Amino acid sequence: MFVANFRKKNFIMDAVEKYISEFPPQIQNVLNEYRNHIRQLVPDAQETITYGIPTFKLNGRNLVHFGGFKSHTSFFPGASGIEAFKNEFSEYKVSKGTVQFPLDKPLPLDLITRIVKFRIEEEMGRMKKK
Repeated sequence: MFVANFRKKNFIMDAVEKYISEFPPQIQNVLNEYRNHIRQLVPDAQETITYGIPTFKLNGRNLVHFGGFKSHTSFFPGASGIEAFKNEFSEYKVSKGTVQFPLDKPLPLDLITRIVKFRIEEEMGRMKKK
């Protein structure tokens, strides 16, 4: 069982690394910045590919996703994450569960930190209700 879990974990990490490697270097740097930052915030989260993009799962549930595009990166904290921070997205393009960050500006890591922490609290609250 350990060998199977080890192989599965390595396969998933390889899949995330493969996803990131398919982008030009500038976008790879930003995607790695997302990945490393979220890993620091949620070291127990599982990394995987869901909906074709890198995803961090907590307790088996999607916590946040991120993805690369030609002129921006997107952060997907879900509708609740967008709603909770909607007043802080005035300079970004936003949809129901997504915020786009332009490549020509630094990634707003302080905002991402607060959103991820919000999502962790939200997921922990769901677990307590069960």
